[in-house]
Amino acid sequence: MQTDDMTDIATLQSELTKGIEAAETLDALEALRISALGKQGSVSGLLKTMGAMSPDERQVQGPIINGLRETVTAALAAKKAALETAVLNQRLATERHDMTLPAPETPRGTVHPVSQVMDELAEIFADMGFAVAEGPEIEDQWHNFTALNMPETHPARAMHDTFYMAAADGEEAKVLRTHTSPVQIRTMTSQEPPIRIIAPGRVYRSDSDATHTPMFHQIEGLVIDKGIHLGHLKWTLETFLKAFFERDDLTIRLRPSYFPFTEPSAEVDVSFSVENGKRVLGGTGGWMELLGSGMVHPKVISACGLDPDVYQGFAFGVGVDRLAMLKYGMDDLRAFFDGDLRWLKHYGFGALDVPTLSGGVGA
Repeated sequence: MQTDDMTDIATLQSELTKGIEAAETLDALEALRISALGKQGSVSGLLKTMGAMSPDERQVQGPIINGLRETVTAALAAKKAALETAVLNQRLATERHDMTLPAPETPRGTVHPVSQVMDELAEIFADMGFAVAEGPEIEDQWHNFTALNMPETHPARAMHDTFYMAAADGEEAKVLRTHTSPVQIRTMTSQEPPIRIIAPGRVYRSDSDATHTPMFHQIEGLVIDKGIHLGHLKWTLETFLKAFFERDDLTIRLRPSYFPFTEPSAEVDVSFSVENGKRVLGGTGGWMELLGSGMVHPKVISACGLDPDVYQGFAFGVGVDRLAMLKYGMDDLRAFFDGDLRWLKHYGFGALDVPTLSGGVGA
């Protein structure tokens, strides 16, 4: 290595370390770092020359140039730490915090409207003697379709309507349950009547728009006993809807319909009126379709090992998300699942002051 080259490197190192030591601000120190170690920096330029050196030259000059880089890097780090400490000490010496000011408000979570409505529904039906039943969200096809009188050719079993899980060769594919009706089947096959349950939970269908989402919440009800008839169904639904919407002037009507798991089947319409330009349930302004219901089909009762000549029952189902939209004035189902904190703050319920229906169905 040339003596002049070694002298130049020693001089550069001396100049850089003096400049670093003399830096009075973090900005000035950063400028020195860029001038030395940046892409066009003096030390970086020396490092680039090593690629054109012969092996013998690189063996001699490499440690010297790398030593320069390490020395400059260490000096920069030490000076940066010293300047940051000085800045902090200056702030501690001059800044004051007024301890008499009120503390900032602690962020509070809210109860999601779906959770709130689930709690309200459970409370209403508990007053009516119903228990809450649950089941798996990944179901076999017998519980989700076959036992509910849906043959393999039924449209609901089509791939474009139902989410099917991957299955090994020779095995039947399981599905994401399309309703909570499988919970009814599991209950009827595991306990003796009388049965009086509600089955709330998540369900899945291949659909998405302002009033439909691939995942939504549903609650179904089931009563199985001796001597059950359509009048019991109508009273249950009317009592439940009046309590939930808190409107004594709410009336319902049953329209003939078709569901494979009930016979006879009925769509349930509820009365509504327009108040302050908004449609609200109750009154005599018109009818709105709300839920499906019917008497449990004898084939479903038989599939669960019960005698349909001895036991009868009724069932109904409604979307929990739709109930929340109607009661609390929401207009887009997709917002329920966006996780927007502004929406949750606006529509959510305080954990300690949520409205309840403690008056019960007899109030």
